[in-house]
Amino acid sequence: MPENHQIVRSDLKLYKQAPAPWELQGEGILVIYKFSKNWVETHGNLPEHLKREFKGGLGYLILVNYHSSPVGPYKELLLIPGKFARYNKQTITKIYVSTEVSTQNGHANWGIPKETLPISWDKSEGKDSIQVKDGDKIVFACDVKAGGIPFPISTSLLPIDLHQLWDRVDYFTKPSGNGWGKLASIKNLKIDSAYFPDISSQRPLFAVKIEPFRISFPEAEYTL
Repeated sequence: MPENHQIVRSDLKLYKQAPAPWELQGEGILVIYKFSKNWVETHGNLPEHLKREFKGGLGYLILVNYHSSPVGPYKELLLIPGKFARYNKQTITKIYVSTEVSTQNGHANWGIPKETLPISWDKSEGKDSIQVKDGDKIVFACDVKAGGIPFPISTSLLPIDLHQLWDRVDYFTKPSGNGWGKLASIKNLKIDSAYFPDISSQRPLFAVKIEPFRISFPEAEYTL
């Protein structure tokens, strides 16, 4: 297992190392898809080792506003297309987070390919408006409205069981979480496909706004 250091160095800056396990709290949007193999192979931002390996299963678009974490509050946007054949596990193929300390710890702890961009999450008139930007470019934007009777939701119903390959190390992580959900709708979706897989042509099975929620990321298992 790679050694845990107290400080992470990136681009001559120093960032606090926060080894797993992590306990996080916040709110999130979970959009569930059943992507076709052709769409995933063409648009899923697959690294070389995952090409022609897509097996199927549920795909997730996830937006999270973490109110608390071991590295402070941050926001994230990620895509899990589904399962891949080699280990029969899911993989995050694209992810942005709003703080560099989250990015560096995501690499070190779980091999998650995080990248850092500003993410805004505004609430008004009963909706959540989320936007990811690179300078003046809008990378991703959407409005989310949720309503109805809240219901319990957990990773036992919608499991996440990850394999990530990072710096020639295989990381295996199975986060667990729970919260209260309401059915949601996604409106005004904008995506720059140069930055993030363009899911706008795909019809989701359903979407859920989860607030509040808790999630635990255990220490990863490693294969060198």
